[in-house]
Amino acid sequence: MAKNTRFPHKKEQKISTIQSTDERLTGRAGLALFEAYVRSIQMLPLIERWFGSMRKNSKGLAITELFVQLFCFFMDGTCRHITRFDQLKDDDSYAGVIGSSNLASSHTIKRLFAKFSYVRVFLFRRLLQHFFIWRLNIMKPEIIVLGMDTMVLNNDDALKRHGVQPTYKKVKGFQPLQLNWGRYFVDAVFRGGKKHSNHGDTADMMQVHIVEKIRKGYRADVPIIVRMDAGFYDHELFETFEWLQIGYYCGGKRYSNVTNAAALSTDWLPFTSRDNKEIWEYTEFETRQKNWHKARRTIYSRLIQKDRQLVLAGLVKDSVIITNLGMGGPIDEQIRQAGHEHLLIAHQILADYHQRGSDELANRALKNFGHEQLPFKRFAANAAWYYLMCVSHNLFEAFKEDVTAPVIPVTVYADTFRRQIIDTAGKIVRHAGQLIMKVPRATFERLQFDRLFAACQLAPVMTG
Repeated sequence: MAKNTRFPHKKEQKISTIQSTDERLTGRAGLALFEAYVRSIQMLPLIERWFGSMRKNSKGLAITELFVQLFCFFMDGTCRHITRFDQLKDDDSYAGVIGSSNLASSHTIKRLFAKFSYVRVFLFRRLLQHFFIWRLNIMKPEIIVLGMDTMVLNNDDALKRHGVQPTYKKVKGFQPLQLNWGRYFVDAVFRGGKKHSNHGDTADMMQVHIVEKIRKGYRADVPIIVRMDAGFYDHELFETFEWLQIGYYCGGKRYSNVTNAAALSTDWLPFTSRDNKEIWEYTEFETRQKNWHKARRTIYSRLIQKDRQLVLAGLVKDSVIITNLGMGGPIDEQIRQAGHEHLLIAHQILADYHQRGSDELANRALKNFGHEQLPFKRFAANAAWYYLMCVSHNLFEAFKEDVTAPVIPVTVYADTFRRQIIDTAGKIVRHAGQLIMKVPRATFERLQFDRLFAACQLAPVMTG
């Protein structure tokens, strides 16, 4: 029988050995886009103004260069240990990617954070607020909805760390108070783990300062609404909101007068969740606790069906919402002038409060972007590390909106973004006096690297 030669056996080429090369190759080519964006938005002059005095010797790295390297460290997300800087310092290609001729070592980073005092750490809050006003002027929202909540940072494995205390989640760690606008962090107060949501006057003063910033830096007449859980149920905080003439939704408590009023109510209305998996019924009335100076609008709701199954009364906790919307205050008129009068209806208030889970997603996104375990023993150093993580996260979210939105959704988490954009192979070469990065043609065309790089150069500037 003749030999079948229609499918000749092809000799496969297999790797026989692995050798080193002196060419500048990198697996983080996407960081070049992020680094170009950070420099283009003109944030570094602000950092130099507020933190430049920390540099005591002109021989060392500039503060702005250290911050750029820290921003890229968080954006990379390969390792959360400070010793990672020693590994990067020996990588010449990484220096080319982030545009730095001199990379910091782990000892340089430790010396930097050792210089942070409680007063200087406060400047990070100004940076977060300034960043927020910058995004407001770009996106120009008609109504600003802020979420206020705490986030537990689990440092249970820390042997000795200043400020690590037991939290309500049964672990030891930190519990900062945070104010977010969608995916952005507007303000934050770094605190020990045992500080509850409304500890002291922190929440009051946070709102006073940010409302002043919004009305001065954005618009004086923009309606502002704050969403909170029952941890902020406090009439003094409510009075602060009403004095500021802003709106609020706050989770209430099922005191006897509240449940009695609900039991006597006869006008119950249905409410279906956005995903159609839950059906609630709700009613509204006004309640006043003993130490309150006036009655406040109360919306009482109870779950009656979940996943097409009826829910027996008493098996699921009923929900209570306290709000000042629809009570005839100045915030009502601001909302009407903005053309969003439907926000004053009880059905819409309930729907918006059910979306408070999106505020929790901001905490999840921050932990996905950074990490919970903080590296230092001193409280001020850990606070500075936490704030830098928040600023880096805001830069990441702005980078997605301003640069990479055409090729990847802005809603993706950091892990997905890193795999698709940051973790790109590249080769750094010099040609005609220019430093050029080359990426594989398929990746170049799929991600449109030329257009993304041009978008980085044209990014909106953060004015001082």
